Amino acid sequence: MTAETATAEKLDFRAAASAAVADAPRRENFQRVMTTLMDKRLAQFPNPDELSALREQAAEVRARALSKLPDLLRRMEDKCRENGIVVHWAETPAEANRIILDILQAHGAKKVIKGKSMVSEETHLNTALEGAAIEVVESDLGEYIIQLAHETPSHIVMPCIHKTKEDIARLFAQHIKGQEYTEDVAALTEAARVELRERFAAADAGISGVNFMVAETGSLVLVENEGNGRLSTTLPTLHIAITGIEKVVENLDDVAPLLSLLPRSATGQAITTYVNMITSPRKADEKDGPREVHLVLLDNGRSRVYADPQLRDTLRCIRCGACINHCPIYARVGGHAYQQVYPGPIGKILTPQLLGLESKGDQPHASSLCGRCVEVCPVKIPITDILVRLREEAVEAHPHAAVAGSGSRRSWLESVIWRGWKIAHAVPAFYRLAGWGLTRFGNLAPASMPMFKEWTSVRSKPTFAAKTLHELAKEKGYGDE
Repeated sequence: MTAETATAEKLDFRAAASAAVADAPRRENFQRVMTTLMDKRLAQFPNPDELSALREQAAEVRARALSKLPDLLRRMEDKCRENGIVVHWAETPAEANRIILDILQAHGAKKVIKGKSMVSEETHLNTALEGAAIEVVESDLGEYIIQLAHETPSHIVMPCIHKTKEDIARLFAQHIKGQEYTEDVAALTEAARVELRERFAAADAGISGVNFMVAETGSLVLVENEGNGRLSTTLPTLHIAITGIEKVVENLDDVAPLLSLLPRSATGQAITTYVNMITSPRKADEKDGPREVHLVLLDNGRSRVYADPQLRDTLRCIRCGACINHCPIYARVGGHAYQQVYPGPIGKILTPQLLGLESKGDQPHASSLCGRCVEVCPVKIPITDILVRLREEAVEAHPHAAVAGSGSRRSWLESVIWRGWKIAHAVPAFYRLAGWGLTRFGNLAPASMPMFKEWTSVRSKPTFAAKTLHELAKEKGYGDE
């Protein structure tokens, strides 16, 4: 476990972020990588008109799918079952893990090879399977690296972005039998390839995520670069896919603009190396592929998010990570400071909605509202508007609030201060009295006072003038006219 991970586990978000900012070499490394990703994305969209049109189309695809979500999910389930895919519904992470564990145990599976899946990170699936004596190995290279390190992903697309080649060299020398220490990137990649090939061949079952589900055909769409996803879903006789209920789109035509935007927004590639579409288990006349395919659809608070017309836009996300790559906050603190599956701007709006504002209400405030995330989001999620909405919900208790923990972050002192500010600007006499008091006594207040504490934690304490503007004007004779 790295110092970054250990620190994040022991501290709350604010403290973990402060510790990350103090780590100058790590911060500089993140900034360098993020700059590279931003440049690569920009190079993929030389024509701003094409980009604008694609974003409009993709936003419409996702908004339309969400507007029909219950119906599309029913159509997806019916079509999958018609194709031979078994569909399971899970309301909670624990239920999803139990469903998957039951399927594996029913098949006597003891070894699992797993493709990249952020939803399985959400449910802590690996821990659940290992607790049941089932060996699970991540097949995505980045996920495999952090699994060896006993860490969580630092980025939703590039999970080991915080690792140096020296870190990886040490991990491989320690955990891969017969592997000597080397910093040669090609040699390290080859070592992982050889190790994982054996795991693919020995696996009793494969588990994967899903990028998009197509209601029209009952297809599961997976995009990847390494071929590990294809091997994880094809070689084992049993394939289990797990995804959130929001990933459905209406028809195959809707997939095209999303596939055009996803890789270019995520990693600056024109297209991913592999685009897989899984529509059924192995048919009688086919020589490979799984004999059984199961699809686990997870809610985990998504229905609650969906119920609110404004917050519903959060569910448009296609997990490209562009908002993360462009976020000045993420570039300085990294992913582990967020201590959740989804870091960066998308995490700051999704995590509080899934887990509640009482425990995660500080995350919407970890933003300058600069809007860079909104400018680059391929499906045009109004992230800053949702951040402001969550900030409001955190301090304003509502009997029918959309987000759990509404009002839990309210401060009585802050409320009193703002109420006083409102009165001062509404009642001239009170305004003059407040100004007179601050000029005479404001500078005597210590910076550690509760009313100044948040401000002075990152800024100098404000210095009040010796006289108010009205007093200065009167001395100059302007008040006599």
